[in-house]
Amino acid sequence: MKKIILLSATFLMMLWMTITLAANASDPVSLLNGIADKMIAKLQENQTTLKENPTLVYSFANALVVPHADIPEMSKRVLPPRVWNEATPEQRSKFEKEFTTMLVRTYASALAEYKDETIRFYPVRGGYQGKDNVKVDSTIIRTDGPSIAVGYRLILRGSEWKLYDLIVEGVSMLESFRSQFADQLSRGNMQDLIQKLEEHNAGNNAQ
Repeated sequence: MKKIILLSATFLMMLWMTITLAANASDPVSLLNGIADKMIAKLQENQTTLKENPTLVYSFANALVVPHADIPEMSKRVLPPRVWNEATPEQRSKFEKEFTTMLVRTYASALAEYKDETIRFYPVRGGYQGKDNVKVDSTIIRTDGPSIAVGYRLILRGSEWKLYDLIVEGVSMLESFRSQFADQLSRGNMQDLIQKLEEHNAGNNAQ
């Protein structure tokens, strides 16, 4: 009898955990809150180390943010449809890899200057139920300057929300990169762009 009770309790606990995880996975605001809390905890734990080795923040971003980003969707959206459609699977894979590296280094570098900022996320306007594409607004509250408005665009993949764009003070990350890549593509092709990204990332890695 005790064994049956124990098994039943274990089953109920597993069921509760599954329901809780599912609820969190289906809530874009909770997802972003969780990522932010973990990132801030890492930054606080490593403030001294980051001053000596600011590139350490790249590993934090790769571990905590990249798994929740829709890299294929982002890669597709920053390129002209024709260029993406004509690219080979190998070219797409290489572009995604180099673009991710560039993305992490561009936006994670500011995190190395962390000074006890906090982030406040706001509910999705109109709710997120029944939607597969939402924008979550937030404010970065700074101790030594004005607050910064940051928006996050997420797309629903199965039961999981994935980040695909970041809007800082009204400026879209995707639009910024799209403009930059369009300029490079006007003077070359997909392979040339990949090579430029590889050179750029290799150069930054050497610094």
